[in-house]
Amino acid sequence: MTTWSNWAGLERATPARTEQPSSTASVVAAVERARAERSTVKMVGTGHSFTSIAAPEHTMLTPQGMTGLVRVDRDAMTVTARAGTQLKHFNALLESAGLSLHNMGDIAEQTLAGAVSTGTHGSGGTASGLAAQLAGFELVTGTGEVVRADATQHADLFDLGRVGLGALGVLTEVTFHVEPLFCLEAEERPVGWEELLGSFDELTSTHHHVDVHWFPHTDRALLKANTRVADAPETASPPSALRSWWDDDFLSNTVFGAASWVGARRPALVPRINAFASGALSPRTYTDVAHRVFVSPRRVVFREMEYAVPREVGLQALREARRVIEARGWHVGFPVEIRTAPADDVALSTAYGRDSLYLAFHVHRDVDHTAYFSTVEDVMRSFGGRPHWGKVHRRSADELAALYPRFEEFVALRDRLDPDRVLANPYLRHVLGA
Repeated sequence: MTTWSNWAGLERATPARTEQPSSTASVVAAVERARAERSTVKMVGTGHSFTSIAAPEHTMLTPQGMTGLVRVDRDAMTVTARAGTQLKHFNALLESAGLSLHNMGDIAEQTLAGAVSTGTHGSGGTASGLAAQLAGFELVTGTGEVVRADATQHADLFDLGRVGLGALGVLTEVTFHVEPLFCLEAEERPVGWEELLGSFDELTSTHHHVDVHWFPHTDRALLKANTRVADAPETASPPSALRSWWDDDFLSNTVFGAASWVGARRPALVPRINAFASGALSPRTYTDVAHRVFVSPRRVVFREMEYAVPREVGLQALREARRVIEARGWHVGFPVEIRTAPADDVALSTAYGRDSLYLAFHVHRDVDHTAYFSTVEDVMRSFGGRPHWGKVHRRSADELAALYPRFEEFVALRDRLDPDRVLANPYLRHVLGA
C-alpha cells in the first residue's frame, strides 16, 4: 500500500486506493464511486501543509495528471491553469507570457489547489493571499457535480469557497487575475530589535512588501523590503550567480541546515548559533522579476505554526511572544517571521475583514514543537489570532466559528455540496465539525 506523508513528516496516512486522474471526468468518477461506497476521497498536493488537511482516508488522488496551462485571456487579464500545477511551474509559464501574479509567499512547491485552499499568502501589496487574486475556479463537488464559479456564475460558491479547505469540492481548474510582468527592487539588511519595532509602520508604508525574520535570543533581525520599480524585466539586475549561490544556497540552506541540525541535538548551543547567524547577515540590494524575489529555496525541513493577529495589536503580540520565549527558557533555533496583509473579503481567509500581521514560529523537524507552539498559540489567541489552515494549530470548529463572521455560511454550503462528507477527513471534522 502507498503511504502518504507531508513534507515535514508530521502527518501520515495509508489510503486504501490511489489514483492519478488526468481529467475532470476522472475526478468525477472517483468521487461518484466513493459516494456509492460510502467512503471518502481526497486530492493531495505536494504535502507542504503542516497539518493533515490533505490526508486521505480511503481514496487518494494525486495531482501529477492535472497540470498545465489552460488559457490566457489578455483582455480580462486572467490566466487559467489546471489545479495540480505547482506554483513554481505556474510562475515560469506566466513569465514566458510576460505576466505575473501580484503577490505570493516564499515557497513555490505547492500545487495551485493546495496553496489556494489553505490560504497561502505573501506580505503587503494590495492583495496578499493567493485566494484574493482568484477570478474563478472549477471544482467537482461531493455529489460529483462539476461547477464553474466566479463573480457572475455560482457567485455564492465563489464568494465563500476561495479558501475552501478541500471541503467543498476537488479543485480541477483555477483562474487568477494577473498583471504585466514586473520587477521588484529587493533590499535586504540586518536591523536591530528596537529599530525594527520603532520603524515598522514606516517600513510597511514606504515599501510594497516587507518580510522580517527575528532571531530569538538576540536583538537582531533580517529585513527584506521589496518595492515595485518601473524597470523593464530585461533590464533587471539580479544578484550574480556567485552571490546568489552564497546567500541563498550555501548560507541559507547548507550552513543554516547544519547549524539547525546541531542546535536540535545540542539545544544549549542555540543562543550562540543564533548570535553567530544574525551577526553574519550582510546587506544586499538587487532588482529582479517579481516571483524570483518573492520565492526562496527552502531545503531545511522544519515545523511551523503561524497566526494572523489584527494589525493594530500585531507588534504588541510580537513583544509578548518574545517575553514568553525568554521567560520559558526555550532554545529556539529558527527565526520568527513577521509579515503583514491588507484586509480581504475571502470568507475563510485569515485576513478576512481586517488588516493583519502574521507571526510564524518554526522549529527544526527533529525538535519537539509541542510546548513552544502550544504556549505561543495561547498568546496569539489572547490577541484574537486566526491560525493558518495549513500550519500547526489546535483550534476546533467552535473556536474557529467565533473568529470568522461567515463561518456558519461556509458550513451550510458544505452541507449542500458534500452532504455525505465524501471529501472529509479527520482534520476537516475537527475544524468544521462532523
